[in-house]
Amino acid sequence: MCEDYRAGLGPDRAADDADRAAGRKIGCPVLFVWAERDDMVDLHGDPAAIWREWADDVRATSIDSGHHMAEEAPEALAAVLADFLAD
Repeated sequence: MCEDYRAGLGPDRAADDADRAAGRKIGCPVLFVWAERDDMVDLHGDPAAIWREWADDVRATSIDSGHHMAEEAPEALAAVLADFLAD
């Protein structure tokens, strides 16, 4: 987990900056799911808007859950994933 945070602040960030400078975007559909009882909206406003800068096909939804939605709302998350993958 610590390595993931380290990469996000170093090499991953450098790669993201290079992609943005080159005008590259994610070419496949992106599913963005956030927890309604987390602070995502308070911190970022419309959190899906962030991903729309990176991809043209962003499918976004929220789940009535706290931060750990896979543990707190597994059925709701599974339904969202199944719908996305069915497309």
